[in-house]
Amino acid sequence: MSQRIFVRPSWSFHDTDGNTLNPQLLVLLSGIQQTGKLSKAAEAASISYRHGWNLLQQAETFFGRPVARLRKGRGATLSTLGEKLLWAEHRLAARLNPQMDNLASELNIEIHKEIASVSPLLRLHASHGYAVALLPNFTEGFQLDLQYRSPIEAISALSRGICDLAGIHVPADIWIAPLMARYADYLQTEDYAVIRFITRQQGLMVAPGNPHRITNIQDLARPPLKFINRQSDSGTRALLDRLLDDAQIDNSDVSGYLDEEFTHTAVAAFVAAGMADIGFGVEAAARQFGLDFIPVTREHYLLLCHRTTLASVACKQFLVQIRSPQFRDSVATLPGYQTERCGVIETLSEHLP
Repeated sequence: MSQRIFVRPSWSFHDTDGNTLNPQLLVLLSGIQQTGKLSKAAEAASISYRHGWNLLQQAETFFGRPVARLRKGRGATLSTLGEKLLWAEHRLAARLNPQMDNLASELNIEIHKEIASVSPLLRLHASHGYAVALLPNFTEGFQLDLQYRSPIEAISALSRGICDLAGIHVPADIWIAPLMARYADYLQTEDYAVIRFITRQQGLMVAPGNPHRITNIQDLARPPLKFINRQSDSGTRALLDRLLDDAQIDNSDVSGYLDEEFTHTAVAAFVAAGMADIGFGVEAAARQFGLDFIPVTREHYLLLCHRTTLASVACKQFLVQIRSPQFRDSVATLPGYQTERCGVIETLSEHLP
């Protein structure tokens, strides 16, 4: 489908006196953070240098303090306020984009029914991830209804026939008995099959330069370091809990263990803003925000389906797409992601004995 709806949040700055601020300021601040120069930031925002300078002056008037500092011969840097504005924008996007993608997927399916012949539909429920987010770009010959759900929500939907494919995470190097038991509660039949998707690197996200000299999981319990966690029903949280058990660390000793975010991107944004010293998640998220990354373990992202689904036209087209060189090339741009067995069909008992 060439016509697609995309839903994204937008900012509106205004005060009680009716004064407003152009939300393009955030694009400019992001450019300053990345390049250290107002001229390059303005160019990236497709505005003139003077317009960029005016935006900064307007923001200083609006907030009563500068959002960036310009030094002759030394470029531009963000103020603490400017950094917090960018952090808020990143956190908002990380929190809301998965939900808006769910809505956009539903709307696109309905609109496609009206403007084109109805093509085979494949319903995928999976947790938000960088590789999964690429899939709507690879839907030749079928429609994809992608809904972001936790792994347990996804396989519960699969067992009830609400979706065709369910995404789960299985650690590559360790066994998490409680997590596997929860998966097995919904999949007590050999009628299910596994489609290998990707393998990704999980680890610790820390500030650039690793100022606290963090090296491993044991450092999560080192005071006064602050941690930011994933939500309790995520596969990443289950993986972290097993790593803490193996390191003989009680989660009550981890400052920030109860503070949760809902995506890898949100965790990385939290660390990048200095709101936490350590996060745990995928390498791609860390690199997106310029963070240092300490590899800890690998994780397989698997897609489960009923065996009869493999014979459907939509699933066959889906397999063609994820086995294609084009899809593999796209995943190859994601740090820490691998596609060696992408699209291989395996039995459920190979992963959930």
